[in-house]
Amino acid sequence: MTDLILYHNPRCSKSRGALELLEARGLQPQVVRYLETPPSAAELRALLGKLGYSARQLLRSGEDLYQELGLANPALDEEALIAAMVEHPRLIERPILVSGDKAVVGRPPERVLELLP
Repeated sequence: MTDLILYHNPRCSKSRGALELLEARGLQPQVVRYLETPPSAAELRALLGKLGYSARQLLRSGEDLYQELGLANPALDEEALIAAMVEHPRLIERPILVSGDKAVVGRPPERVLELLP
């Protein structure tokens, strides 16, 4: 099977739940604690491509920081939104499981199972 990469925040119950689901199936994904090691703009673009998402779809719009930075402004383009996520990784929706050229946001956590054979 293709290596699995889980973009993970251990303080998030959904993220912990996704990791537990994978481990219960005997899988040990490479865990990326993205708050400690944020993805670069290029890595985020690649993730968005694997997810089939726009940058806006990956933003956590419920975060206070989202409002503080004015990210709801429809005039902001993809690059501006990606730059905001690089600068403030807590704005990135989580968890994200990557398998090869596909990815899924684990909300609810059971969605990560969609990438398993």
